Amino acid sequence: MKLKIKSGDTVAVIAGDHKGSEGKVMSVDREKNKAIVEGVNVVKKHEKPSAQNPQGGIVEKEAPIHVSNLSLIENGEAVRVGFEVKDGKKVRVSKKTGEII
Repeated sequence: MKLKIKSGDTVAVIAGDHKGSEGKVMSVDREKNKAIVEGVNVVKKHEKPSAQNPQGGIVEKEAPIHVSNLSLIENGEAVRVGFEVKDGKKVRVSKKTGEII
């Protein structure tokens, strides 16, 4: 399945506990269809002391969120994304305006 969201995109959460929040996509897991969005779905993890973190303790970090719950934001509003071939390249296109993203 082709994902319509890439790292670096600004997205809005359209469903779930964090509905209405926005953030930048930090990474995408293509196999699980999940993305990690900056500042969204923050969970607390208990970390054991290690070489990188000798203190250990409780750490807050973003958990993955399913891409079906995300919508791409273009020019301040959520848009649906489609694909077209232009000049021999496959590009993402806004369904609302027809502009290349």
